[in-house]
Amino acid sequence: MARIYVAGHRGMVGGAILRRLEARRAAGEDLEIVTRTSAELDLRDQGAVRAFLRDTRPDAVILAAARVGGILANDSRPADFILDNLLIEANVIGEAHAAGVQRLLFLGSSCIYPREAPQPMPEEALLTGVLEPTNEPYAVAKIAGIKLCESMNRQHGRDYRSVMPTNLYGPGDNFHPTASHVMPALIRRFHEAAAQGADEVVIWGSGTPRREFLHVDDMAEASLFVMDLDPAIHAAHTRPMLSHINVGTGSDISIRELAEKIAAIAGFRGRITCDASKPDGTMRKLMDVSRLTAMGWRARIDLDAGLRDTCRWFLAHRDRLRG
Repeated sequence: MARIYVAGHRGMVGGAILRRLEARRAAGEDLEIVTRTSAELDLRDQGAVRAFLRDTRPDAVILAAARVGGILANDSRPADFILDNLLIEANVIGEAHAAGVQRLLFLGSSCIYPREAPQPMPEEALLTGVLEPTNEPYAVAKIAGIKLCESMNRQHGRDYRSVMPTNLYGPGDNFHPTASHVMPALIRRFHEAAAQGADEVVIWGSGTPRREFLHVDDMAEASLFVMDLDPAIHAAHTRPMLSHINVGTGSDISIRELAEKIAAIAGFRGRITCDASKPDGTMRKLMDVSRLTAMGWRARIDLDAGLRDTCRWFLAHRDRLRG
């Protein structure tokens, strides 16, 4: 039996990974899945993480736990974002090694790449330029996580891998009105505007930045695909100091176009106005996913189907959502 610890199983990505692992177990795979809530285990507490990992002795760890948020949250609480994520990564990765865990998967973010990175962004763009200022502390923490995994591999012979997802969305997302990412924020805003009969919805920025969006179920599938790769195949497509792998769809859309799609699904028939006084962030963020494609994985859920799925989930759960 393989024992797998999923850190962050109550988050959107961790929850999707947990569902996929449970489906594997139900199909007959010999798995023991270990989880802990943040109330049961504070991943920022090194002593608690050390005791937990030495007690449970997992065969593999999936590190999907993180402090995450949109532009406003990152810009207003930069110390929280860099400190919490550094502590989580250092404790889980470091104590996994100390407990003898050979296999680990670290989930990062596309914000690790420079603001002016070439488009689509290849893995080689890491550390080649200045980061986007609005989420630089979070990005620095994620870069540290990648380098910690690489360093464990080089010095101790571990098999610690990293995947860098593009913008994720789907069931279980954070739909808070001020602390969420662009996709869930727009979904909430347009459904509420439609319900209230509003004649206008104002969106942040110029509407021209382009973003790539990946459904969380695709991300869960890609994460386990990379974790399950034969070491020889993984090594053939990576390098010791460039081991992270981009995960995305390979296509993008402008924020204005995204807003129009969501408005149509929500039934909003008013005006969509762009507030150019608000920050746009990076003007384009499209991932080069050729490395993952060469390994044999592609995203399956197209954006229109994924948006309808996410809007249905939001409507079914909005009475219980925060904010």
